[in-house]
Amino acid sequence: MSMVIDRRNTTIGLAIAGVIFLADQATKWLVDVHLGMLRGETIDLLPFFDFTRTHNYGISLGMLTAESQEMRWFLVIATSLIAAIVLFWMLREKLLGDVVALSLVLGGALGNILDRVRFGYVLDFADFHIGEFRPFLIFNVADAAITIGVVILLARALFMGEKPGDTQSETA
Repeated sequence: MSMVIDRRNTTIGLAIAGVIFLADQATKWLVDVHLGMLRGETIDLLPFFDFTRTHNYGISLGMLTAESQEMRWFLVIATSLIAAIVLFWMLREKLLGDVVALSLVLGGALGNILDRVRFGYVLDFADFHIGEFRPFLIFNVADAAITIGVVILLARALFMGEKPGDTQSETA
């Protein structure tokens, strides 16, 4: 079985993943170092958006909370394996739309994995709200990228089925 790689799409995908990773780490540095925010501290930015520093010891929606070092490293290994699968999928993907979606997931996963390795938790800070109503948990750039990437993949799978004869890479 030979691995087919579209170098243009791969370059685009790796570049997007790198930008997401860097944006995620830069915003976390802003909250942690530049602003020196402490856990639970809030900075009001807009009537509907604050920085509120939280530490996420689990995965999505607080599931699988790492209450021990063993669980922390289990999460690092598990999410690293998922990131490796996403990378492999992205390298083999022919359709640019899917490459972009996978690169968002990959860049976000790498940002959160680095946090978990460095700190033992993922630093979250983006707090979107409407008055007291919070439609989302507090999140970060990585979480947003992963969510957007998954939504794009699902939408493309549901609505953009591959057309007969689609063997070339998308151009848009």
